[in-house]
Amino acid sequence: MFDLRHAILAYWRVRQIRTRAQCDAVARRRLARWLRQSVPRVPFYQGRVSASLADLPIVDKATQMADFGAFNRAGITDRMGWEAFAGSKHIGPLIVGASTGTSGNRGLFVISQAERFRWLGTILAKAVPGFWRMRHRVAVLLPLNTPLYDSANRFARLNLRFFDLADDWAADLCGFDPTIIIAPPKVLRLMAEQRLALRPKQVFAGAEALDALDRAIVAEYFGQPVGQIYMATEGLFAVSCAQGTLHLCEDTMHFELPPFGDDPDLREVIISDFSRDVQIMARYRMNDLIRLGPPCPCGLPQRSVAEVVGRADDCFDFAGTLITPDILRNAVVDADRRITDFRVVQTGAARIEVSIPPGCDIKAVRRALEAVLQRKAVHAEIDVTATEMFPDMSRKLRRVENRFGRSRP
Repeated sequence: MFDLRHAILAYWRVRQIRTRAQCDAVARRRLARWLRQSVPRVPFYQGRVSASLADLPIVDKATQMADFGAFNRAGITDRMGWEAFAGSKHIGPLIVGASTGTSGNRGLFVISQAERFRWLGTILAKAVPGFWRMRHRVAVLLPLNTPLYDSANRFARLNLRFFDLADDWAADLCGFDPTIIIAPPKVLRLMAEQRLALRPKQVFAGAEALDALDRAIVAEYFGQPVGQIYMATEGLFAVSCAQGTLHLCEDTMHFELPPFGDDPDLREVIISDFSRDVQIMARYRMNDLIRLGPPCPCGLPQRSVAEVVGRADDCFDFAGTLITPDILRNAVVDADRRITDFRVVQTGAARIEVSIPPGCDIKAVRRALEAVLQRKAVHAEIDVTATEMFPDMSRKLRRVENRFGRSRP
């Protein structure tokens, strides 16, 4: 019951914030307390912490994983973490989780039971604010299960079930008859294309960026807007409101959003998660790029995200000239409206390989990409082929991918 109190309190705190002034005041207060009380308790920040977040260094996944024990107050090393993750996923009262590692760089996280249930209360308040009014069957189809999800079953009105994407899950999912589905966009689209007999009240995309072409197909099939849960190993970043707009979780996390490259609307994501006390995530640079959106008609005070553009290291790099994933994605889709799937991959210093479905206009796609390169004053060989494409459940879908080099402005 004590665990549920953490969830209920977190739910209540989120629901109490109704204005931007309230959001800012709560965030300032919690951030100051976190900097004063929690951050100095891990070795990495001992002797270098001040009252100002700006005085702390910016870190990333490579920094944390190089000395994982320095960033958590329990002194859990990466070796201890991976051993626990392969077994019980617990070290004493602490919970150990990990990313799928589909990007080639796996990350660990360590949380307490209190943090686990605060996460639950927060996500319920944002994604299913009226959960207590009716019973819900929640289907989670994600690349990797963690004890985080199991916490939902502590509420009598929630029945959460995890479906492993490596298994044959379709028949079991239909038998479960979920009222809420959380799955990667490619899986939601597969449900739509296979016309599975599902009638959820809410549908959320997670674990991958939601492309407009997938959103349209899934929304049409389920007859409702597709929400998003923007979450990673590093924390819960944003959740869609009833209007379908992503809102940053600024009541639990501080965001620094510096411009990326020469596009003032494109932002990097640097987070400081003041809701976590065991593993410290302070000025942690994500690999994601986002675009902020206008104020949402729903009235929520948290800033909106117009688009999660993709990964920073999937920008195509031609001798220092960067082209972001959204520009390449839009060029391909706009070239031929029959294109319902595609892959665009940089495979060399001046080479792009493109795959589109059979029957689509190869020449139009090549011309569209050539126009993008011309506007950027760069040249590359573009090879476009028509081929059948199928979702790979073993890795995240990245329709635009740089397999040649990694660049950051």
